Amino acid sequence: MVTSIEDLFPFDPELGYLGFLLVSFVFSIIPFIPVPYFPILITATFNPRFDPNIIALSSAIGTVAAKTVIFMVSYYGRKILSDKTKKRMLPLQKLVSRYGWPGAFVAALTPIPDDLVYIPLGLTKYSPWRFAAATFAGKLAMNEAIVWGSVYFGRPFVERLVAESTGNFTILIIAAVASIAVLGVTIYFSLKIDWGKIIGRWFPWTLKD
Repeated sequence: MVTSIEDLFPFDPELGYLGFLLVSFVFSIIPFIPVPYFPILITATFNPRFDPNIIALSSAIGTVAAKTVIFMVSYYGRKILSDKTKKRMLPLQKLVSRYGWPGAFVAALTPIPDDLVYIPLGLTKYSPWRFAAATFAGKLAMNEAIVWGSVYFGRPFVERLVAESTGNFTILIIAAVASIAVLGVTIYFSLKIDWGKIIGRWFPWTLKD
């Protein structure tokens, strides 16, 4: 039974803002497993020593650093693909280069398993700088909503919400397995589909050299 946020997610104030950055990095570097780090942010929000905006900022930096590592692994992992596969993916790569920013931003802003979006972006060689900017904007906006929502809605409401959303670890495991399965299917079709036939029908400019 959760009696307080501090009991479930203890945080040493001496770690300061660097602690939020490190915790967010560690929780976000694990691919496919949706480990929630936001209760740590909420705990800190109730501590008058910390500024909510800097909490959100430091956490966003840590999260983006972790997600960029995952993105870059898939980005450079593309080298193992055959030339034939790379050629099939070229129209998709062109499409993503134009519309990848909104996709990365929405994935960062919402609680969906964002690796489902980030890894395919890396495989299509989306710009790392644009990826980092879009992800940072989304994560910062989400963190700001979390910390200021905690301030305005109050401690009792937030504690009840956290207890309900983190109490069932079976759901986390199911979500992780489902994320891995969906990502596997996504990557498989990304590599096997002739994107020129699909994308070229709606976006003919992707077929031009």
